[in-house]
Amino acid sequence: MKILKTIGIILFLIIAIPLIAALFTKKDVHVSREITIEQPKKVVFDYMKYLKNQHNYSKWDSIDPNMERNYSGTDGEVGFIYSWKSDDPQVGIGEQEILAIDDANRIEYALRFTEPFKGESLVYLEFEALSSNKTKVIWGFDETYDYPKNILLWFFDLDKMIGDDFGIGLNNLKEIMEK
Repeated sequence: MKILKTIGIILFLIIAIPLIAALFTKKDVHVSREITIEQPKKVVFDYMKYLKNQHNYSKWDSIDPNMERNYSGTDGEVGFIYSWKSDDPQVGIGEQEILAIDDANRIEYALRFTEPFKGESLVYLEFEALSSNKTKVIWGFDETYDYPKNILLWFFDLDKMIGDDFGIGLNNLKEIMEK
């Protein structure tokens, strides 16, 4: 009986400690990377507003070039949806929808995953003219992890995971835009 009681206490602590810790863990995640491109702001914006162009610079598109892709709406306009399906768990199944376009300044997307996990995030691109022929591009991501799911933030460095991929995409974009 004493062994069962000890096992019960240990199991309780294994469950309770992470749940209590999650109460004091951040819930909001912000990740962003930026790059400077030697092109006018309007040129960079006009290229990036089309989701189909992401296939040329996004790291995720290069992971599985044979993924199934579908499109709905008019690319480069609010409401356009790009969906994908891949057997590669790094890519999974999901969709991206253009939510808002502030001409030549900012584009907001809803990024929705269904596999390998369910989730929705806000992704954005911001554009700042540094000169007539130089543009700063910021690629960012915001998500809120509700309790108790926020405990996962202890185990995953999203800034590194997602940020590094944004960085690869932005470097690919710079190479394309500056040719």
